[in-house]
Amino acid sequence: MAINPNTPVLVGVGQTLNRIETLEDAIEPIEMMLRASELAALDAGIGTALDGLQSVRVIRGMWGYDNPAALLRERIGAPGAQTVGTLIGGNQNQAVINHTALEILAGKVDFVLIAGAENGYSANKARRVGVNLPETPAPGHYDVLIGGPQQPEHHEHEMAKGIRRAIQVYPMYDNAIRHQRGESIAAHRQRVSELWSGFNDVAQANPNAWVRHNMTPEEIRAPSPANRMVGFPYTKFMNANMMVDMGAALIMCSAARAQRLGIAEAKWVYPWSGAKGYDHFCASVRDNFHTSPGIRITGARALELAQTNVEELAFVDLYSCFPSAVQVAADELGLSQQRPLTVTGGLTFGGGPLNNYVMHSIARMVELLREHPGARGLITGNGGNLYKHVHGVYSSAPPERDFRFADVQADIDALPSRTSLAAWRGDAHIESYTVMHDQGEPSVAHLACLTPGGDRVWANSQDADLMQAMMADEFCGRPVRLDDAGNVAVRQ
Repeated sequence: MAINPNTPVLVGVGQTLNRIETLEDAIEPIEMMLRASELAALDAGIGTALDGLQSVRVIRGMWGYDNPAALLRERIGAPGAQTVGTLIGGNQNQAVINHTALEILAGKVDFVLIAGAENGYSANKARRVGVNLPETPAPGHYDVLIGGPQQPEHHEHEMAKGIRRAIQVYPMYDNAIRHQRGESIAAHRQRVSELWSGFNDVAQANPNAWVRHNMTPEEIRAPSPANRMVGFPYTKFMNANMMVDMGAALIMCSAARAQRLGIAEAKWVYPWSGAKGYDHFCASVRDNFHTSPGIRITGARALELAQTNVEELAFVDLYSCFPSAVQVAADELGLSQQRPLTVTGGLTFGGGPLNNYVMHSIARMVELLREHPGARGLITGNGGNLYKHVHGVYSSAPPERDFRFADVQADIDALPSRTSLAAWRGDAHIESYTVMHDQGEPSVAHLACLTPGGDRVWANSQDADLMQAMMADEFCGRPVRLDDAGNVAVRQ
């Protein structure tokens, strides 16, 4: 079948893991990006022939570079390449793929490098001993910035209660899932730990996973000195593992350019479709904590544009910062939780280099699709607290029609939301909650409560007996009484 010469194709992937023993072995993120880029070129079979790159695109990380794409283009010998950056978010990798695919299809570019890296492991190791790791200056501004505008990840009413991190919100989603399913606390923790152990099984077969040793469900769910409780019901091994030094790179071009470069068609993997849609801004205004209309609508549209259904997906990688994100996404997309839902092992075991995880899942998807001619795969990206969703469908077979993309934001914006109150005095009931831990000990309970009128209000408690009870018994659905200061009294 003849294809459009402007058909976008992924032709090279590279991943690098830097497992250091001492800080003398540490390398900075730009060096990991360079190494991954060289590996991607070798994977494509073009050696060092990157001097013809038209654009170098870097996913924003937690490093201090202003324009790492400019430094990277100089290092690889493509000084005339356009520089492109992104904002923060686990959705940005797939967003850049979708953006690049559209530009290639329109004939704007035809030879692009996408790269990213994080050095969370070595940076954490350095902080512990009071060392500042060197970082090469990378001044300047990008030619293009993808993904704006940036906005806070938390509502002001959440932040007023000290809720400022994902580790405080996602466990509340999982407790809400438990309550909605009618599970006991013990049954829920067993099921979720078995789900996560399945992710660990996948990581053991992934040569570029950070954690490749076997972990049983019991080891994942049971608190221990190596697996402290973080936010009930999550232990450390149910959280994204950001303490990794990992880099990845992708080479993307048009079919015509790939042919001119002499890249074997067996290396080609095609983006078939993409879609984007953001849920209502944050937990404070979500309709509930156990569904995601954004995932449902975005995923359905991406599959529709690819003329594909979930039964035809040989491989799936659901964004897996926490188990609740996977459970919600699987339910919304109609995927069985008994099938593999990751190609890497997820952000806990495959490794969670912050905003760059999805580049690793795309790289691994490319490898697997090459091994299975004609197979199809789905990648999901998620930014914020189950908020910013960008999906992509891929195949090692050429598409029957050109790459297609849809922004489904208008459909999501039309759906119900809740009003968030700064304070409430009177009766309410607990919608969900978590008990946060400090050094393995309970420190504060965060409660999301609904008033009789259906508005959401936040409350905290540091009552030691209450926190212990909340981890032993179901408190979702229980009546409470709140005062103006946000103090909570649980009613029997």
